[in-house]
Amino acid sequence: MMTLLPKTNIDFIKKRFIFFGISIALILASVISLAVKGLNLGLDFTGGTVVQMQFKNPTTVTDLRQALAKAGISAELQSYTDRNAFDIRVKGAQDKVNEIGNRIKDAITAGMPDNTYSVEKMDFVGPTVGRDLAKKAIWAIVLSMFGIIVYVAFRFNNPIWGAMGVVALLHDVFIAIGALSITHRQVDLVIVAALLTIAGYSINDTIVIFDRMRENLHINPKMPLGELINLSINETLSRTIITSLTVIAAVAILFFMGGAVINDFAFTMLIGCVTGVYSTIAIATPLVYQWCGGQHPETEPVPTAEEKRPVTVSGKITRKQK
Repeated sequence: MMTLLPKTNIDFIKKRFIFFGISIALILASVISLAVKGLNLGLDFTGGTVVQMQFKNPTTVTDLRQALAKAGISAELQSYTDRNAFDIRVKGAQDKVNEIGNRIKDAITAGMPDNTYSVEKMDFVGPTVGRDLAKKAIWAIVLSMFGIIVYVAFRFNNPIWGAMGVVALLHDVFIAIGALSITHRQVDLVIVAALLTIAGYSINDTIVIFDRMRENLHINPKMPLGELINLSINETLSRTIITSLTVIAAVAILFFMGGAVINDFAFTMLIGCVTGVYSTIAIATPLVYQWCGGQHPETEPVPTAEEKRPVTVSGKITRKQK
């Protein structure tokens, strides 16, 4: 097995209040930003104006995006390469269709003076995510969280472990949402997909450490809970860093070199992957320790060799009782 780090002996439990303080500071920053600035919801949530244009000369998405950016217009672009046409979608109210359409035409005329165009369609499109769909999405997320708690409770015989795993998961998603608010990045269905991906990534890493904790709990039933958690985290630390760096490196490449189309998605994934690793080590397992008051969770004790030794009672061989 490949090991990135030598055997470590870091006391994560002793530093748990430092970790809690860092998380509280990040969550407060997110709450303040959401309260003051809110989220920059995209067309999928707000609706907006769509202008369909066909150009005479060959035109690329990059050329069109640059022309619109010079006029301060942020737009979603869809190309029809077979006939050199584009859909330009800009967020805005229904009564501003003509105003936004004129701004788009002026921006293209100024930014691409040598390229003539014709407007094929200019209309308002409603939000993709309606109130009913948003309600169903919230219910789906709530039920999935409940399912995670039930699964972890069944696998590890303790619902507290599942609950703390979900707390760490929500911690990661909320901080990612706060980062989107602070940087005023647009939130659309692609970002929603990124947030759900973060949730899955976070709980997967947490379950790996929980599984090692369960193994060590049966191997060392007399070991204090704090030492057992530290041992489990240190034993899986190399694996956690290797897998996390692999994912983070791939997402970082998308963020710095992937272009404007997927930049917001890559940014969200980058924040989520970093916080996902952090919360697994510094939030989920220390919360288990804090909730249990430093005591072992209720599990079936492993019988010792002394307890397994048979004894004779009234001519019958039985197992020695506690």
